[in-house]
Amino acid sequence: MKKETASTLRTFAIELAIYALLVVAYFFLVLHFLGQSLYQLETRHRYAYAGVAILLMIGQAVLLQNVTTLLLRFIRGRAG
Repeated sequence: MKKETASTLRTFAIELAIYALLVVAYFFLVLHFLGQSLYQLETRHRYAYAGVAILLMIGQAVLLQNVTTLLLRFIRGRAG
């Protein structure tokens, strides 16, 4: 395997591991802080719940991608 390919694969594996940890942490934080409210919203106002759930997914994607990018820049800065 070429050195560049190995480096890209290593970076991808690190990013995947970091992202997986952040997704799990985000899930448990939302479950802990918003779980009861989301459950009540789901049982009483189904359409509002759908909108809130979509916004949470979009927020998760944007937030976690930005955090992962910053962490990778930090890691590359220390390695380089």
